[in-house]
This record gives sequence, structure tokens and C-alpha cells, in this order.
Amino acid sequence: MCVLRRRVDLEVVGLLTTFNETVDRVAMHAVRRELVEAQAIAAGLPLFPIMLPHPCSNAVYEERMRGAVAQARARGVTHMAFGDLFLDDVREYRVRSLEGTGLEPMFPIWTTAEATAELARTMLAAGLGAVLTCVDPRRLDACFLGRRYDASLLAELPAGVDPCGERGEFHTFCFRCPEFDSEIAVTTGEAVDRDGFQFIDLHAA
Repeated sequence: MCVLRRRVDLEVVGLLTTFNETVDRVAMHAVRRELVEAQAIAAGLPLFPIMLPHPCSNAVYEERMRGAVAQARARGVTHMAFGDLFLDDVREYRVRSLEGTGLEPMFPIWTTAEATAELARTMLAAGLGAVLTCVDPRRLDACFLGRRYDASLLAELPAGVDPCGERGEFHTFCFRCPEFDSEIAVTTGEAVDRDGFQFIDLHAA
């Protein structure tokens, strides 16, 4: 969002997020919907939720995404931006999914696996604040769960773990960034093991 808003030829008009409709949380990160709504308010943008069942087949996911894309196109939206960094198969899937929809995919922070350490340092220097909400214990020790995403954490990441978690090693909740008009105060709650992942609950402080 920060990169997009610096472009004079673009207008960012909303945030699109998938939610588990059973528990009303972000589909993968398990962040409460109220916190995502707080992010949208802080960014001054409307939130467009896509509600998914749990469990959700890929066919259902794609059907509901097509519905959201059609609605966006009807509102005059021309592009959809993704935060993917360097996984070619993921990028190719996004591109295929938007073919024929009238929306053009954008990858504003696309880079290389070797450059994500510098990207992480750049984000922190710009004032980003985040907390790790989900960890894949097969790739990263669960002791990192609930920690602040900062220089100390980056220094402690094992070799082979992407500093931005691009391979799914971890997921974060951003509570502070240059595009927010105020910081979102959060506290950590219960940690749980579910579906092979470690999650920590976040609450609005």
C-alpha cells in the first residue's frame, strides 16, 4: 500500500481480505476481523471482505474470488495488487486467475529471494510495526510466535527462513505503518496449535 500510494498514476480504493466465515478471522493468519477493520480505518480505506467456509475447497475459493473481482470491476476498479515477493508459481496463479476479468494484476514489491532481507530492513526503517501471529513449526520454532517483528527477530531467524516469511514460515499483523493515521494497540492472548500451525490470539488493547 505504501508503495502504491506513492504513485501519482494510481488511486488505491480499498483493501481485499479473505475471512473464515465460521470464526470471522483472516483465513490463514487467524487475526480477528475487528483488527483488520481497524487497519482499514487507520489507512482511510474501505475493507472488502471475502467470506470463505471452513474447510474451503479451491473451487469454492476461486468462485468467491471471481464474485469479488466482478464486483470490483463493476465499481470501476482496473487493477488488483498483491503483496507477493518472489514465488513464481504463486504469481503465475494470480495472473491466470485474473485472465479475462478486466482486472490487471500488479506486484508492486516483487523482488528476489536474495533481496528480502534488505526489504525487511527498509520496512522497519520506515516505521513498520508488526507481531508474528502464526508460525509453521516445521520451518520456524514456535518460540517466535507472538514476538515483535524487529531487528532483533531478524537477527535470530535461522538460515533458510525468509526474513519476510514469503515461504509461509510465519505470518504477521501490522499494527503500525506510514500509511496509518494512528497505531493499532494490540495485546497477545492464548497460543494454540491447529492444523499443524501455531497461532497466537491478538486482542485490541
